[in-house]
Amino acid sequence: MGGEKVLELRNLTKRFGNVVAVNNLSIPYVNRGEFVTFLGPSGCGKTTLLRMIAGFYYPTSGDIIMHGERINDIPPEKRRTGMVFQNYALFPHMNVYDNIAYGLKLRKLSKEKIRRKVTEILSIVQLEGLEKRRPSELSGGQQQRVALARCIVLEPEIILLDEPLSNLDASLRVLMREEIRKIQRSLDLTTIFVTHDQEEAMSMSDRIVVMNKGEVEQIGTAFDIYGTPESLFVASFIGYINLIDGTVKERFNDEYVMETNLGVVRNKNESLKNISKGDTVTLIIRPESASIEMLSVKSQENCFQGRIQNCIYIGSVARYRIHVEKLELPFVVDVPDPGGKDVRKVNEVVMVRLPTSLHCIKK
Repeated sequence: MGGEKVLELRNLTKRFGNVVAVNNLSIPYVNRGEFVTFLGPSGCGKTTLLRMIAGFYYPTSGDIIMHGERINDIPPEKRRTGMVFQNYALFPHMNVYDNIAYGLKLRKLSKEKIRRKVTEILSIVQLEGLEKRRPSELSGGQQQRVALARCIVLEPEIILLDEPLSNLDASLRVLMREEIRKIQRSLDLTTIFVTHDQEEAMSMSDRIVVMNKGEVEQIGTAFDIYGTPESLFVASFIGYINLIDGTVKERFNDEYVMETNLGVVRNKNESLKNISKGDTVTLIIRPESASIEMLSVKSQENCFQGRIQNCIYIGSVARYRIHVEKLELPFVVDVPDPGGKDVRKVNEVVMVRLPTSLHCIKK
């Protein structure tokens, strides 16, 4: 990716006693204006990593590089970073204006310059008219905007967001992630966002850093992470998947013949350059990529029979769990727009068709 490199993390490790929270982790670049998300389960080290960038934790080893300069030993207040905490950390005794102006006052700016900058940022985060309210008089979304404004008004090089949406209800979370992304783009803010919510990560990010047990599993766009996961952890953590083990029996250029518990699967995929004849692989099959067809279907290639175990209707999708004799777990198929299609009955025997291009991971 092009652009000016703002941040680089080199071989970072952070230990708390015998616990290794971050283990020899590297991120080659975060570019100016980029929105990068650290995504992973609780305890994977993403917040520890964010706090090292902010300067609240010092690395046990490794380097944090900003604009080519090692900043490991620079205290938080002297780094060009700004952090929005999960609980917002607003001063309850101060009104909105004073909360936002607090950092500017510490920098000893004139009253007129503070007023001008606070007024400008209030407009950007759409809080005009609420300057005299205290945090207790604001909604969760408004409090989050104040926390964001207090950070942005100091014009940091990098904005650090530590799960700032986790305290909001579902509908407000969707609204606020759109607002944050809108503000970030309009101001060209370099932003690092921490979340365990894959939908947040995929909908907001230019790139996603998937973390597990203090290490990076994969760095890529939402399309990369979802469509071509590099490990079984990434494949399983992002969305729902069917995992089918197989062996490559034949390879002809970009076409593969694989023997699996579902029978012979033909797979044409030009991205599988590292897979050869004889390799054992795991096929990654997303529920929406398979389809359910009648038993009378003429072409049997990449098809197998199963029996409908149950169906969960979730509005835009009907999720079928299909019992297949040779599989330990039900095979899952998502059928879009179920209201416009015949609904399959429990215990009905059906034919499931796999796509002709499948991603797989070498074991």
